[in-house]
Amino acid sequence: MSDELVRSLGARVRALRRARGLTLTTLAAEAGLSHPFLSKLERGLAAPSMASLGQIAQALGTSQVELLAGTEGEREHPATELVRADEGPRGPYGFGEARLLAGRGRRFQPMEYRGANRDPGDFYTHAEDEFLLCTAGSALVDLGDHGRHRLGPGDSLYLSGGVPHRWCTARPDRPYRLMIVKEQRTP
Repeated sequence: MSDELVRSLGARVRALRRARGLTLTTLAAEAGLSHPFLSKLERGLAAPSMASLGQIAQALGTSQVELLAGTEGEREHPATELVRADEGPRGPYGFGEARLLAGRGRRFQPMEYRGANRDPGDFYTHAEDEFLLCTAGSALVDLGDHGRHRLGPGDSLYLSGGVPHRWCTARPDRPYRLMIVKEQRTP
């Protein structure tokens, strides 16, 4: 990671932590990382491994790809933004891979998610609203006390902020694809 990317990533983590009302100590505990390491990361003096970045992202209710994409720097956005099929930042998101479909600073963060995981993993909970549209395959979406749903192509699900959620394939032999649109809260 370049020095500029490390500084930008640290600033992004700090901004998200503050926007969520977390202290450095609280974030460190929730991410299972040391307070001194997170302090260095936020000041741009330490680069995280992808595993550490994943732990930080989960504690902040976001993803590695969103944290890394958020480091592209602020800029004025044109009224329209075209992202071709082979463009957009890609990276880990839960047990799959996501491709971001709009730049940072937009009101919504749309992404394409591809997965084949049989294990839904831990629940994610964040303050932002989220919309899911299954575009291929079949996914089981577990919402804890809010129910469990099977989504097939064309099925959609809207989640208000604060609803715990996780998902996995509904057919172990087939991958699935979701279009996810998250509300963005600018830190």
